[in-house]
Amino acid sequence: MSVRKTNESGVVVIGLGRFGCHLAGSLTQLDHEVLAIDHSQDTVQRWSEQLDRVVQADSTEEGALRQLGVADFRRVVVAIGASVEASVLTVLALAELGIPQIWARANSAKHAKILDSVGAHNVVFPEAETGERVAHLIVSKMLDFIEFGDDFAIAKVRVPEGLVGRRLRELPPADRYGVRVVGAKLPGERLHYAEPDTVLEKGSVLIVEGSIAQVQRFAALS
Repeated sequence: MSVRKTNESGVVVIGLGRFGCHLAGSLTQLDHEVLAIDHSQDTVQRWSEQLDRVVQADSTEEGALRQLGVADFRRVVVAIGASVEASVLTVLALAELGIPQIWARANSAKHAKILDSVGAHNVVFPEAETGERVAHLIVSKMLDFIEFGDDFAIAKVRVPEGLVGRRLRELPPADRYGVRVVGAKLPGERLHYAEPDTVLEKGSVLIVEGSIAQVQRFAALS
């Protein structure tokens, strides 16, 4: 019996809407082989020059996916957003193929629950996650923000004026609002891990971690 050779580094992206095409482009820039699939021939033609492998196919058909060699990939992302039915049937077809990692985009909690029940291993909410992140940036002084759930976040913030010239080891918890400084980018230098003797220079940027409230209060000092 022949053993199927699995494509370990490549990724299949199904659905070339805004999320799917940006994802496929980013994966390509990271030097990963991408097989992009969409049901629309016009969409396929539009992206054929930007992506290496773009094909038109009905992703809800297990046979069509098998014929394209999708079964040889470890990772497949179902980026379909316009049709809940198509996304669910595509995940179901991928599960039947035995894909080890099925990522799927969801538009709602109900959609996510269905995707999970038919075989998706990871479900993402790109619009909701982006909206929440941008909301935090708009109403705070954070330069960037990533929430990891369970009230834990990492943020990029400017060094607060009151802390300029001080070493990290000199900062009591009250001055840091409970956050942990994990990285620092001094003016003209690359980002590096923060050490106890790191001096907080004016214009520096810090990477801090803590609860959402803690990083927001610390950012507000700048």
